[in-house]
Amino acid sequence: MSKPREVVFVVARADNGVIARDGRVPWRIREDLKRFVAHTTGTPMIMGRKTLESFPQPLKGRRHIVLTRNREWSAPGAEVVHTPEEALALAGDGDISVVGGAEIYDLFLPWATRIELTEVHENTPGDLVMTYPGSEWVEVSREERPADGQWPAHGFVTLERR
Repeated sequence: MSKPREVVFVVARADNGVIARDGRVPWRIREDLKRFVAHTTGTPMIMGRKTLESFPQPLKGRRHIVLTRNREWSAPGAEVVHTPEEALALAGDGDISVVGGAEIYDLFLPWATRIELTEVHENTPGDLVMTYPGSEWVEVSREERPADGQWPAHGFVTLERR
């Protein structure tokens, strides 16, 4: 018997809910970037158009499934879909990483099985906010990291749906 598919949110979020500013992640935490790579490599990534446009180039070792309302939009390396159901079908049967933005997380919440969250312990100025998951989620692991001059204190948290 095969294991059920995981739909995993991979997200960094400041204490005040901010996940982006001006279309970009507002901090660069080396350990968070490594964690992002570890959780997304080898899986199709589902994202919104603005998230893809925030990458300097398509990321190696991953498919880029982009959900957009704009039926004319395309980009090198992007597989374009227009509904969450199309995205899930295109991704196939294996595990999937959902990587943002906030509207995409909201759309895929009914299918999410796990959240890999980096909690950035500061109130970061920004223009894109993600609400904290509700009571249907339980924290199963946490690793706290102190501030290190170059980046703020942060925690790596894994949440699973009850």
